[in-house]
Amino acid sequence: MSKAKVWKFGDNIDTDLIIAARYLSTSDPVELAKHVMEDADPEFLNKISKGDVIVAGENFGCGSSREHAPIALKAAGISAIVAKSFARIFYRNAFNMGLPIFELQQIDEIKEGDEIEIDMENGEINNGDKTYKFTPIPPFMQELVASGGLINFAKKEMK
Repeated sequence: MSKAKVWKFGDNIDTDLIIAARYLSTSDPVELAKHVMEDADPEFLNKISKGDVIVAGENFGCGSSREHAPIALKAAGISAIVAKSFARIFYRNAFNMGLPIFELQQIDEIKEGDEIEIDMENGEINNGDKTYKFTPIPPFMQELVASGGLINFAKKEMK
């Protein structure tokens, strides 16, 4: 993964902060992306660029089990999420949608605005002269991400 700008959030960022329930009348990724993280940071969409990364605290994606949350993040151009921990249902939904997520305990050392590189295969995040190790995601889940999510992966496997 190429260098990506970091946007920081704290603990317990729930799915309603990622994409508010008032926007769930659609599952269109383009429409959802227009409102991503707006209740956490109303200017978020105007600040980010395609390929940026969210770095957050514990329990990212808690709350409702809506698939809309990883869809909105991915459609807005977020390339990955690094957090101390993820809610279980968000973890699964993210990979099903093809959004890579990584658990790293040393997120406090990564600051908003830093530019990091993530090596999914080797389980490393490079932040300038500092490298952090995380447990690499299993090869099957790496295939899900590379395919763009579970549905694309299944279509590819059926050919």
